[in-house]
Amino acid sequence: QVQLVESGGGLVQAGGSLRLSCAASGRTFSNYAMGWFRQAPGKEREFVAAITYIGRSTYYADSVKGRFTISRDSAKNSVYLQMNSLKPEDTAVYYCAAAPGLNRGFKEGRGYDYWGQGTQVTVSS
Repeated sequence: QVQLVESGGGLVQAGGSLRLSCAASGRTFSNYAMGWFRQAPGKEREFVAAITYIGRSTYYADSVKGRFTISRDSAKNSVYLQMNSLKPEDTAVYYCAAAPGLNRGFKEGRGYDYWGQGTQVTVSS
């Protein structure tokens, strides 16, 4: 079992930055690839970013590429999402998730065994 707790969300003006954190406890964090997803009101959950268990490879949605950076610190059992140049359309609840590996469908949310409770990000125009 892995417990995931997100933090760092809040209200920010367009063009601003936020850094989300996801703290993991339970099973060995370093054995899991990690992903960030988001869900805006009335919309389906969408993939934001993912990182392999070693951190050698990262993946991003086109909508955030060049603005968001995913990273992990195994010593702290944490994964981060640095969000820069935020836009109102980035407003959503952001979730982190843990998967044994990034296999087919990982951008669609498949293969993740554990999910956090989410943290709200609101970007004002």
